[in-house]
Amino acid sequence: MNQVIYRVVEHDGGWAYKVGDVFSETFPTHADALAAARIAASEQQVGGRTEGIEFQDADGQWHEEVAPGGDRPSTDVEDKA
Repeated sequence: MNQVIYRVVEHDGGWAYKVGDVFSETFPTHADALAAARIAASEQQVGGRTEGIEFQDADGQWHEEVAPGGDRPSTDVEDKA
C-alpha cells in the first residue's frame, strides 16, 4: 500500500499543505491549513468504484488502465510548525 504524506507549510504569505511538490491553495492561518490537510487526507482514503481510466504520459503516449475503487493509499498529516 502506498503512503501519502500531507505536510503543513508556510506558503505565499500564509499556510498551505503540500503533497510531494504540489501545494494546496493558501490559507490565512496555520489552523485552517491543518484542518484542510486533515480533511483531504481522510477523503483520500475513501474507496470508490472500480473504473477504467485513460491518461497521457510525458512522452505523449496514451494508456488505458483499470483503477480499483478499493485501492486507496494510507495517509498521514505532518505538522512541524
